[in-house]
Amino acid sequence: MRLLHTSDWHLGRSLHGLDLIEHQESALRHVVALARQERVDAVLVCGDVYDRAVPPLPAIEVFERVVGELASFTQVIISSGNHDSGMRLGNMAEHLVERIAIRTRIDRLDEPVVLTDEHGEVLVYALPYLDPEAARYPLGGPDGPVPRSHAAVLAAAMERVRADVAGRAPAGSRPPRTVVMAHAFVAGRERPETSESERDLRVGGVEVVPTDVFDGMTYTALGHLHGPQEPRAGAGVVRYCGSPLRYSFSEAQHAKSVTVVELGADGVAGVRAVDVPQPRPMAVLRGSLAELVGDGAHTLHEGSWVRAEVTDAVRPDGMYDALRGRFPHLLCAHHLPPGGLAMGAPEVAGRTDPLEVLAQFLRDATNTDDELAIAEHLALVRGHYEAQQREEGIA
Repeated sequence: MRLLHTSDWHLGRSLHGLDLIEHQESALRHVVALARQERVDAVLVCGDVYDRAVPPLPAIEVFERVVGELASFTQVIISSGNHDSGMRLGNMAEHLVERIAIRTRIDRLDEPVVLTDEHGEVLVYALPYLDPEAARYPLGGPDGPVPRSHAAVLAAAMERVRADVAGRAPAGSRPPRTVVMAHAFVAGRERPETSESERDLRVGGVEVVPTDVFDGMTYTALGHLHGPQEPRAGAGVVRYCGSPLRYSFSEAQHAKSVTVVELGADGVAGVRAVDVPQPRPMAVLRGSLAELVGDGAHTLHEGSWVRAEVTDAVRPDGMYDALRGRFPHLLCAHHLPPGGLAMGAPEVAGRTDPLEVLAQFLRDATNTDDELAIAEHLALVRGHYEAQQREEGIA
């Protein structure tokens, strides 16, 4: 059996103000073509279909087009993530065709989608994102709710999954192959690689789910982290496929991909990452404005999405326009003088002159004692400030 593991589509997301919906649809069209080419038996979407609970209409339209096309030739199994509204996705499930299964309800997490091949059944358990506070009560038992942590609620969910698996296997027979879809921060011996675009899942300081929660499963398909990685390989593979697009500059070096999983008679027979083409390269460039604008070494990035970090001691005039002239696809620019911004701040009393506060801010922000430059900035602000005072009858 062949499965295509995807996650974290984040339909409706923007990147520093840039609408990504066209690029998202293009990436997902590649996924559709790959699923058709590989003749997969099912496509798994492990949460964060949308970027927010109330997605914009174009995002919904892309979802319907892509999933509808996938369902025309294969099974699609979708679980909700922490960015999704489980209720909205669940309501949508009532109106979809037979080949589309959406799982968002805790009380149905132990009801698998059953796939079959020449070796028998494959049980796919699509766990919705389990918020510890909301899930600890329905997943609790006679002794009360489970502890308030991601590890505890996922462990309780997996107890229900294992009980269902055991109930389906006749005594003495080989247990069926099992696939679990989950959306969480799962770690093995080493902490996984994270990125800026992932929402923090910490609850009470406990966000990490150990890989042994999924012991006994044939393959665990994870969502949430945007970089492809395996917290655990070998028997009982636990894997993140990553997001299909780069959603922050911390992902600039990610090779974005989806994962093709081959299941044989006895378990995982192969795992392959297949690259997803990206609309543009991404680059973080650092240096003085003169270096960034005039250095021929940066010619390679003139077609990239760029984050510029300008290191001049004093913020250069016309900084953004100069950078945009060199890098047409500049998305953000930051002034980061040597030594960084001052971490402390002077105490401000009610009678402190606002211009004195501004002058100190300029010294800290520009990391300079050039009083002439500061005076020029203050003169501009002082004119507006005094005009406002006169208008309000204060001066």
